[in-house]
Amino acid sequence: MTMTITSTDEVADTGRVTDTPDPGARARRRSFTAEYKARILDEYDTLPPGSAERGGLLRREGLYSSHIAEWSKARNAGARDGLTPKTRTGRSPEQIELDKLRRRNQQLEAELERTKTALEITGKVHALLEQL
Repeated sequence: MTMTITSTDEVADTGRVTDTPDPGARARRRSFTAEYKARILDEYDTLPPGSAERGGLLRREGLYSSHIAEWSKARNAGARDGLTPKTRTGRSPEQIELDKLRRRNQQLEAELERTKTALEITGKVHALLEQL
């Protein structure tokens, strides 16, 4: 890693370099529609086997030969559904928030019970000390 004058000044001031990529910015996977997959497979199949044109097609589209193999296998199995992207069965953001709020509610109820118990004990101790 080469350091510019700006980044060395930042190191001197804070002790670390701040030009690192944002860890919150995650790369997103590409998803392909069934129509796109079918079009690419048809175009790939029309090209002569082992030709440079097939490699050119893959480079132009930013694909790997494993994509073609996987898509061809799904198409040959007669599964047009195999060409559709898989959907995640994850929870919706609302469901995640709801679960988070339920957990927080349980924590607060448990804390409230502990506080009530502590106040009862404190009151009883106070009454006992007054009798003595």
